[in-house]
Amino acid sequence: MSVDSTIATPLATKPLTLGADYVVHSLTKYLCGHGDVLGGAVVGRAEAMTRLRRGALVHAGGCLAPFSAWLVLRGLETLAPRMALHEANARRVEAFLAEHPRVRSVLWPGSPRHPQHELAARQMRNFSGLLSFRVDDGQGAALARRLAERLRVFSYAVSFGKAASLLFYIATDDLLRSSFRLDDDQAREYRRWAGEGVFRVSVGLEDADDLIADLDAGLGE
Repeated sequence: MSVDSTIATPLATKPLTLGADYVVHSLTKYLCGHGDVLGGAVVGRAEAMTRLRRGALVHAGGCLAPFSAWLVLRGLETLAPRMALHEANARRVEAFLAEHPRVRSVLWPGSPRHPQHELAARQMRNFSGLLSFRVDDGQGAALARRLAERLRVFSYAVSFGKAASLLFYIATDDLLRSSFRLDDDQAREYRRWAGEGVFRVSVGLEDADDLIADLDAGLGE
């Protein structure tokens, strides 16, 4: 069994202690922290990694460019304080969004409002800065265009885990067509909570008051 622990980072979860055989991380995200490198890592116990090296690694390769490796090592030096600030800022942003009249729901595992918060609290020591929110169906695409024009602190862009805050609207139809391979029942369940789409928010390291003011200006009439 493999677990993608990119969002949680090694500071928050230890999937190997929970029964995983392999843990994968996108080094591009929080571990680097600056959005300026492409890389990935696979972690596992010795026996599992030996099997991987004898098979996939021989054919796919596993050598990161030296400068890319240096950029990741540079980012790792500040991982702990960065993740603490990502989480603290996300907590403020989630609380603001949860009370905003335009917002229908917010999902962030660090919030008691999250349906699986108790499970997350047992497994995670940090809840990261990635959250999502949903507005009423029929409003998402128009609001996305307005946010792209109005936001000044947030950047309307994909990716997550860098110092700068990012926001992007992910339409459900686009996601199901391009990313997920769900059967009909699974797709219906996803639509049940995502509606026509969700806004993915990567809360960065800026001042929390500035982030909230930016969102308030973008979401306002």
